[in-house]
Amino acid sequence: MDGGWQQLSYITSLPDGFYHTCVAVLGLLLGSFLNVVVYRLPLMIQNDGQLTEHGFNLSLPASHCPACIHPLKYWQNIPVLSWLLLRGKCHYCKTTISKRYPLTEAGCAAMFLGLSFLFTTPLSLFSALLLFWFLLALSLIDLATYLLPDRLTLPLLWAGLLVHSLYGSVTLQNALYGAVAGYLALWFLYWSVKLVSGKEGMGYGDFKLLAALGAWVGWQMLPYLCILAALAGIVFTLVRVSIYKMSEQTPFGPCLALAGALIYISQESKTIWLMLS
Repeated sequence: MDGGWQQLSYITSLPDGFYHTCVAVLGLLLGSFLNVVVYRLPLMIQNDGQLTEHGFNLSLPASHCPACIHPLKYWQNIPVLSWLLLRGKCHYCKTTISKRYPLTEAGCAAMFLGLSFLFTTPLSLFSALLLFWFLLALSLIDLATYLLPDRLTLPLLWAGLLVHSLYGSVTLQNALYGAVAGYLALWFLYWSVKLVSGKEGMGYGDFKLLAALGAWVGWQMLPYLCILAALAGIVFTLVRVSIYKMSEQTPFGPCLALAGALIYISQESKTIWLMLS
């Protein structure tokens, strides 16, 4: 396995400009796929698999306008650029295309580009891109639907364990403890709040997301992660209520994702600098 990753070291020896551009383009492409996941996966879950049985999944049907159902041509499906060329409207029915699509694609590209500067080895960069893509997908879905799908949280958990069996600042044992502790921490909090107040403060998807993050950062970092997530939740709620006048419950998934991302960067950046020094 080590030899396979060493053979990929030539990637980081490419000219800096070309290397970072390639990573950013990859971010654009995966940002486009992210839009598909954020739109289709909740529909597949909320319809109890009925849409999947009728041929609706992440790959079928082909990309189309949700208003007029007209299939898109290749030039109408280029990340960011197509939205600009079409001036934010469907080529066929002139329905406005949400700005969320190009913003998600551009945001994913910017995220990948930033990570390519922070993580300088092939395995560390691949791991970071994988983690952050999943966290962005989960955050966007939770914001829109209050769902944290098992189809994303569970693969993320197993990926964290796999990464730390190969590489990383966390031992596999600590990653396993982190997954268990992350789930149980929110499970106990959930039932404590429910028994006292009769209200549900969060969903089981939050338990699984913290378990996945525990697998990535280890059990020792979970207290810091939870504190950061709680602070982010307070700020997020204040912004939603005071600026956007939103009274709905604040989804906790994005707060956990943000805290987990910050903890992971701080951990792995130290490891990379120690390896290079």
